[in-house]
Amino acid sequence: MAAAFSLKPRILVVEDQPDIAELILINLRHSGFQTAIATDASSARRAMDEAPPDLVLLDWMLPGPHSGLELARKWRAAPHTRDVPIIMLTARSEETDKLAGLNSGADDYITKPFSPRELIARIHAVLRRRAPERLADQLTAGALSLDMEQLRVRYRGEERKLGPTETRLLHCLMQHPERVYSRAQLLDEVWGRQAFIEERTVDVHIKRLREALRDAGDMIETVRGAGYRLTAKQGG
Repeated sequence: MAAAFSLKPRILVVEDQPDIAELILINLRHSGFQTAIATDASSARRAMDEAPPDLVLLDWMLPGPHSGLELARKWRAAPHTRDVPIIMLTARSEETDKLAGLNSGADDYITKPFSPRELIARIHAVLRRRAPERLADQLTAGALSLDMEQLRVRYRGEERKLGPTETRLLHCLMQHPERVYSRAQLLDEVWGRQAFIEERTVDVHIKRLREALRDAGDMIETVRGAGYRLTAKQGG
């Protein structure tokens, strides 16, 4: 059986009201998301810098001098955070407020009170728009398949047992077969942009991935001077 770990999207919740934050976190975890919490702009900035999430739920009204609106603008202006999807949460319901939220860089806008089902549906919709491949349940390349729902890897119908890092590597490569990924790109995709890891680490895990795939290991090709790619030609 595949290793027990999650590749589900990670959500940063920026909310200073404990009861609302707890309700959001419970529903996110119940829906399979990984979560992180920040209660003000300063802690939100630290959380974003340490490990950019897949999506931010951002309260408009935050304690301290900086509002959620200002935070959204700053994140949109910074190269390492400008692509992170943002959903604004607020009690403001006027059209001018909604436009201000969207113009600040938010991808969506939800007014309080909201239902947990609506929140989860909006999150999925934004993630599909911004990164549709992240929510794919099945990835295939020739005779190789990766089932994200069950976290199982199979080649010609036979299961291969992979570790967490090797599965993340394979997931990245299988999203775009034949595309060449540099070591730096794989570090960003698999370990995160803020991770301080040597590029040589990629070589070690590629070797482990090939060994775990056994007869399908030849599908992971080394492109001299460029990086690695997954090709389907061995799996036909």
